[in-house]
Amino acid sequence: MSRLSSLSVIYVCLAACTSAQLPETRWGEPADADDILGVSLTVLPDGTGLPIGSGDPQSGQALYVTHCQSCHGEKGSGGIGVALVGGKGTLASTAPLKTIGSYWPYATTLYDYTRRAMPYGAPMSLSADDYYALTAYLLYINNIVSEDEIMDRETLPLVRMPNRDGFVNMWSFED
Repeated sequence: MSRLSSLSVIYVCLAACTSAQLPETRWGEPADADDILGVSLTVLPDGTGLPIGSGDPQSGQALYVTHCQSCHGEKGSGGIGVALVGGKGTLASTAPLKTIGSYWPYATTLYDYTRRAMPYGAPMSLSADDYYALTAYLLYINNIVSEDEIMDRETLPLVRMPNRDGFVNMWSFED
């Protein structure tokens, strides 16, 4: 059997195995609310797009140790991943440290990014409650919220980040 024939047989077998595992597609059919919710990831600074759920810093600490600490270090101090705390007052220096507490303008963006990209290698693998708890913990270790504050779709947009005014306002809903 020639090399080309062998590759063709392998390709056909792989295609048959793969297609049997793919979900049924509905090309040309309108997406229903569940379809849209499954791919709708956008969270705006005002909280539009945040899912239902809630979390607190204490729950977030346990999740952080399990899912984040190996890269971002103990209490966000940094490691193979970037530091998540510190950096206040460094943005105008020659060595700015862009962390959650020194750089990020919106707490909702922190939730959105964490859900989309973390944990590394398994983004969106946690529940909405877990992502709220992680966000609460990260805000807490940056001294932005207290240890008993609960973050949810109502409270998270109200968090005022230290560098909120360090960006050009392009959102019409802000004053």
